[in-house]
Amino acid sequence: MQTRILGHSGLQVSAIGLGCMGLSYGLGPAVEKADGIRLIRAAFERGVTFFDSAEAYGPFANEELVGEAVAPFRDQVVIATKFGFIDGVVSKGLDSRPASIRAVAEAALKRLNTDRIDLFYQHRVDPNVPIEDVAGTVRELIREGKVGYFGLSEAGAQTIRRAHAVQPVAALQSEYSLWWREPEQSVLPVLEELGIGFVPFSPLGKGFLTGAIDAHTTFDPNDFRNVVPRFSEENRAANAGLVEVLGQLANDRGVTRAQIALAWLLAQKPWIVPIPGTTKLHRLEENIGAASVRLSSQDLAAIDTALQAIAIVGERYPAALQQRVDR
Repeated sequence: MQTRILGHSGLQVSAIGLGCMGLSYGLGPAVEKADGIRLIRAAFERGVTFFDSAEAYGPFANEELVGEAVAPFRDQVVIATKFGFIDGVVSKGLDSRPASIRAVAEAALKRLNTDRIDLFYQHRVDPNVPIEDVAGTVRELIREGKVGYFGLSEAGAQTIRRAHAVQPVAALQSEYSLWWREPEQSVLPVLEELGIGFVPFSPLGKGFLTGAIDAHTTFDPNDFRNVVPRFSEENRAANAGLVEVLGQLANDRGVTRAQIALAWLLAQKPWIVPIPGTTKLHRLEENIGAASVRLSSQDLAAIDTALQAIAIVGERYPAALQQRVDR
């Protein structure tokens, strides 16, 4: 697989990474550990070198899974993980106090069975802790050799600037896809100006853009999409037009909807690295195949024209979670 460098950081990763959250958390029951290890190792065998985890995924179980899975080839991959929730539990709220960041780093190193965290993200901006204190703490961890690079997740333009002035930010991780393009408005220009890479999560719209989900799909009781407004039955029906257009575009090019969606992201900027997640080998291979799909300027213009006529319905988060996104 081709590689990309996240902004001006020098951090080189595969053009498509693997979001590991769904193996342990958020999208129904966790997979069997052996199955998760096999999937991660299959990704590496196919060229993926960028694996995304967090203490909150489980909590803690995902870091342990990733650490065990990549152990045989640890020095050939980049591991990203995150801090920022009380006890690693999203529902408990935010905690990015310097002492907490240090505690999370030490615990994550043990769970990942490694001597350094390659990319350490603040999972969500904590309004109670100045971002300068957060960046300063990660800067110290970098100087101590425990962390390689500093990242932010779902941070707004001003927060990015303030953090970057203290410790250069290697990457911003935020949602970005054909059905959530808000980062184009104010975030992407700042990232380009400052030389910061962009790591889109949910690049396939939490599975919706693949065409595998329709108005009649039922989710596991533990699947967080049950509470996402955009995934209500009526909103899924209303958004079906987007999937139909993607299907037409994909059929014309002999690829899949997912590959069109990922190739579109890769075509936006050379420092964008999406991290689709999956629990299935055939989906993993499909996603990786998107790195070989080339969209011409005419293709991109046709996609934009087709999508301009489609209004996406429904918020991407419940109100309580949306409040945690920094603007």
